[in-house]
Amino acid sequence: MGVGRGVEVARVGGVWRVTRPWHPGLRPFIRSYAGYREAVASPYQVLVVPTGRAVVVINLAEPFTQVRRLGAPGSGSGRIGSLVVGLEDRPALCEHPGGQEAIRLEFTPLGAYRLFAVPMRELTNHVVELRDVLGPEAGVLVERLAAAGDWAARFDLLDAALLARLGRGPEPAPEVGHAWRLLSSTAGAIPVARIAAEVGWSQGHLVRRFTEQVGLTPKASARVLRFHRAMGMLSRGDVNLAEISAACGFYDQAHLSREFRALADTTPGRMTAARRVEGALAL
Repeated sequence: MGVGRGVEVARVGGVWRVTRPWHPGLRPFIRSYAGYREAVASPYQVLVVPTGRAVVVINLAEPFTQVRRLGAPGSGSGRIGSLVVGLEDRPALCEHPGGQEAIRLEFTPLGAYRLFAVPMRELTNHVVELRDVLGPEAGVLVERLAAAGDWAARFDLLDAALLARLGRGPEPAPEVGHAWRLLSSTAGAIPVARIAAEVGWSQGHLVRRFTEQVGLTPKASARVLRFHRAMGMLSRGDVNLAEISAACGFYDQAHLSREFRALADTTPGRMTAARRVEGALAL
């Protein structure tokens, strides 16, 4: 597979990561957009933890063996290729037989709402085939991406498809957009009552509309955002758990550890030592 103009390739652990500057029209809606290919094909298992983002994986080679939500009996996806994952508040295990080549995107919740054009609560903690959300044209797109001559051509095809769908997608309520900005800018440190007052809605109405368009309630979103901030501090080498707990709004270090168990099925110490691979933790 060729690279093409404007594309950069870097090896990150056992993966070749392929990137290009994002199209300006996509920047309000996405937080990560990269192709990747295993340098050496081998089976793997990774732990996926909540981030406050929705994920699309376009599989161009071998499909996943399964994606299984921890703490949800019978939630295994079985063999699954290109997929959509809504917002999450619990971890999942992904298994792959090896030989993966894919494009992975992370969307803001409201970017995902525009792209998917479904109530986001329907996708919360679910892993769904891409075609089941975007329709049969998704299968045609995946085939064209797999057949493209180089990565630049792949990104051109995908950019055009995303821009077209986002352009005709539903507009989130301005109040929900403002509520999400308040939550994300404070990493979940703002009370829901204050958000409701800021947007001029009752708390009940805020919870209903927010959950429809984001996928989690404001309270659950705040929990995930606090955890995500703590995880980011750990990944940067900030290992003083008492300071992380205080900075991220946890009651104490014990509260921090309980949240890591609940949201990531691991401890802060184990997460610090884990190897990161495309938005997941290698097992």
